[in-house]
Amino acid sequence: MSGAAHERAGAAAQVPDVDALVAAFTDAFGGEPEGVWAAPGRVNVIGEHLDYNGGPVLPMALPQVTVVALRRRDDEEIHLLSASDLGEEDARWSGSLSGVGPGTPQGWAAYPAGVLWALREGGPPYDAAATGVDAAFASTVPIGAGLSSSAALECAVAVAAADLAELPHDDQGRAVLAQRCVRAENDVAGAPTGGMDQAAALRTEEGSALLLHTADSTVEQVPFDLARAGLVLLVMDTRAKHSHAGGEYGDRRATCEAAATTLGVEHLASLAGPTGGTSDEPGPLGDDESAAADEETLSALEDDVARCRVRHVLTETRRVRRVVELLRGASADDIGAIGPVLTASHASMRDDYEISSPELDTAVDAALSAGALGARMTGGGFGGSAIALVRSGDVEAVETAARSAAADAGHPEPAFYLAVPSRSAHRLR
Repeated sequence: MSGAAHERAGAAAQVPDVDALVAAFTDAFGGEPEGVWAAPGRVNVIGEHLDYNGGPVLPMALPQVTVVALRRRDDEEIHLLSASDLGEEDARWSGSLSGVGPGTPQGWAAYPAGVLWALREGGPPYDAAATGVDAAFASTVPIGAGLSSSAALECAVAVAAADLAELPHDDQGRAVLAQRCVRAENDVAGAPTGGMDQAAALRTEEGSALLLHTADSTVEQVPFDLARAGLVLLVMDTRAKHSHAGGEYGDRRATCEAAATTLGVEHLASLAGPTGGTSDEPGPLGDDESAAADEETLSALEDDVARCRVRHVLTETRRVRRVVELLRGASADDIGAIGPVLTASHASMRDDYEISSPELDTAVDAALSAGALGARMTGGGFGGSAIALVRSGDVEAVETAARSAAADAGHPEPAFYLAVPSRSAHRLR
């Protein structure tokens, strides 16, 4: 794809054909939907696996979205239709809201049905949004690419349900909706994720990345204007599929929770210094004093694996603060300086957290060799996507290098997207 084509892909929201979706809804269910809503995928700039460790994370919404055409029912029946590939063979699912619960249903239907269940289980006022529905979905968020297609599916339903029930979904209301969506993913879909993905889909503003302090769910909008520095953020989808429902993700979370208990803290990230409130105190990044403090903390853990996992949480927390500080800086040089921090993050995830993959390492190394200022895997890991901070004129060179390296290693040919900070979930019609 040429640089011009990238500009076009980044500038226009990647929305499925809404007319075709409404037609599919009408064919499947008779009559038209009450409305159509969209929720975005996300890319995490930095702060991997910190959301369940009480640390700061910095995701942003993407132009790619999942769209739902939805109509409430006056019974408890749920009828779902996938009008585009959601990564499943079965395009339809039907059941009753009363039959939804932990582990049921399975597959892609667990995410939208789980949201309705979580709205009810969470109590007032949002339980009023839990009704039977007819719903049809289409998506441009790549499946299994680490760009949070599952949260986009959940959050589209959550906003639609709240909207039709005339319930508030200002930022405070959306914070509650995000929590309900997390419960759906954890309990019904069985994926032990934190809350970053849902917050990104529901609480971001166009042109900004979202600094989410996961310990207290407060947020700050961080300007993400790479263009003024002549830079772009390139997403490299390795097409090595990943899933949050896999055991490896849950193992990392369980190790961290056990380590927090051993160390006597609620969240591991608190050991890296303040994580809530403002980010005006970014804290040291990799200095001798911090390293010494970290080693003293880690010495209380007897297990080498746990020490590595905790080291990642502590150093990644400081890296997030450093990136936020640089993005808020006054000069273009400040923005470019986030590159080495991104690369250090990848090394930590590869070596300490052990969540990278050969495909991701190949993409990162190729991007750096072709002139990227920094690169890292993004998302839960074990496949999915990497990101590279690239000068605008170097995009094609980086893509070519990544394709060539993947081919030489026998990996799938990667796909590429420009990450443009976009708007959160909203009503289309």
